[in-house]
Amino acid sequence: MTILLLFAFLSGLVTIAAPCIWPILPIVLSSAATGGKSRPLGVTLGIIISFSILTLSTAYVVRIIPFDTEWLRYISVAIISLLGISLIIPSIGAYFETAVSQLSSIFQPAQKNTKDSGFKSGLLTGLSLGVVWTPCAGPILATIATLAATRAVSFDLILVMSAYMIGVAIPLFTFSVFGQRLFSKSRTFSKYTGSLQKIFGVIMIATALLILTGYDRIFQTKLLNAVPSYSQFLTKLESNSKVTQQLDTLAGRKTVNDQPIPSMQFPKASDADLPKLGSAPDFVGIETWLNSEALTLDDLKGKVVLVDFWTYTCINCIRTLPYVTGWYEKYKDDGFVVVGVHTPEFEFEKKTENVEGAIEQYKINYPVAQDNDFKTWRAYDNRYWPAKYLIDAHGIVRFTHFGEGEYKVTEENIQKLLKEAGSTKHTELLNIEEKTPSSRQSPETYLGFSRMAGFSSKEQPTLGTSSYSLPNNLNVNNFALVGIWDIQYEHSEVVEPGSGLLYRFYAKDVYLVITPKTSEDRIAVFIDDEIVTDLAGTDVKDGFIQIDEPRLYHLVSLDEKKEALLQLNFQTPGTEVFAFTFGG
Repeated sequence: MTILLLFAFLSGLVTIAAPCIWPILPIVLSSAATGGKSRPLGVTLGIIISFSILTLSTAYVVRIIPFDTEWLRYISVAIISLLGISLIIPSIGAYFETAVSQLSSIFQPAQKNTKDSGFKSGLLTGLSLGVVWTPCAGPILATIATLAATRAVSFDLILVMSAYMIGVAIPLFTFSVFGQRLFSKSRTFSKYTGSLQKIFGVIMIATALLILTGYDRIFQTKLLNAVPSYSQFLTKLESNSKVTQQLDTLAGRKTVNDQPIPSMQFPKASDADLPKLGSAPDFVGIETWLNSEALTLDDLKGKVVLVDFWTYTCINCIRTLPYVTGWYEKYKDDGFVVVGVHTPEFEFEKKTENVEGAIEQYKINYPVAQDNDFKTWRAYDNRYWPAKYLIDAHGIVRFTHFGEGEYKVTEENIQKLLKEAGSTKHTELLNIEEKTPSSRQSPETYLGFSRMAGFSSKEQPTLGTSSYSLPNNLNVNNFALVGIWDIQYEHSEVVEPGSGLLYRFYAKDVYLVITPKTSEDRIAVFIDDEIVTDLAGTDVKDGFIQIDEPRLYHLVSLDEKKEALLQLNFQTPGTEVFAFTFGG
């Protein structure tokens, strides 16, 4: 943990050199140079406090009080604009300072014979800047944001966040103090104090307008393109083996030779007598039950229960559903129950209406529990989509399986536990075509910053809006973005129409998780530079993806498994892409 804290601090410390902080530096300088002695401290504390609190707590607050977080950005823009106006028009500035002082006196007793040092108004400015600032995130900050988004904030996570923000605060405060002293002690500048205030006011208003319209991201893109080495440096700084190992521990990832493993070692699935693996955890933290009233394991005592962790855009989960639904329909009258625990991989999968649409699409008739907070997932110490836990009539876990496959073994074990419970009705097994890939193919590929791999554009991927271009060549299992994209933790979003995405894959079928901005979103699909026709997937018509809702889309279906180049041409802005999966 000590090494992780040290590198989090160092990562924050070098942020002052990052293009992503440059757009807010003029406001920091404006606020510090035109206020009292303590204004730089107020600005610095405001930035780190608001950014830290928002990063760690937004997911919790939105859960309790649903609201559009974009309004925080608008409020910040309004405050920054007001501060700019107060610099241009001194009378408004004096009124603003008085209002801030009166507001703060509600929470703090007034002190006599003291002069406002500028701390309060500086703090307000900093709090606003912390809302709109998007730092250049390396693996450390990406892990923090991902865990916070899934409401997995721990004391250790808060420590790492604190170390990072202390690193940010030191150079930011130094910059503020230096600017203040430069302007206050220089005779050259002192003659033009009034004019400088007005210039800084115009800068603050202009910056607020850039933030409001989104052009601050375009400006940041140009800066990042001018200094591409920073992202490479940050990633290299944070990607040494010790830091990676401690990030895995912080995130609860357990690895052996860089491959995920189960949290417990289970006996072989083919054992004649199924072992007793411990009491099954109950269903906890469930937001909504679908196809059923709320259930507990006590309600299901005397029945054999299959708990299936899944999410509706996961192709691996989708390929298991014919077996799971088939087992339920076949054995439900013999004391067998399936509980599908829907634990979302992406934010849009938390919406009940989206899950209901998937339930209808895949003809799921068994109870489905929405585990949006990952509480049941954590109770089972689960790590996988899909994951199956087979529980006997006494509430004991007797068999588990992670991923696809072993359907014959799983059904045989269902029959064993039903026999133990007194049912001997069935001996034959379901006859369903096995669709689990049996040979090598392209791996699941995430397009969000936190789990991105195989990125091959000429530029390094950067959190936020940036411009990308084609590499000299594209290797198999690698992808490239072209044009202007906004890369976020979970997804990448098209900013400029005409932007593209290329992936050189090895598979028969290609799927992509997409969230459209509207039903009018247009994406053209090409294979090896030819628009798809006969090779089109089920969601493509006349060479365009037929978009209707956030879900997994089937883009390509080749005659056989082979290497090919997929090219997507996005003709409307705002489309979000999350992850590729492959079949065949």
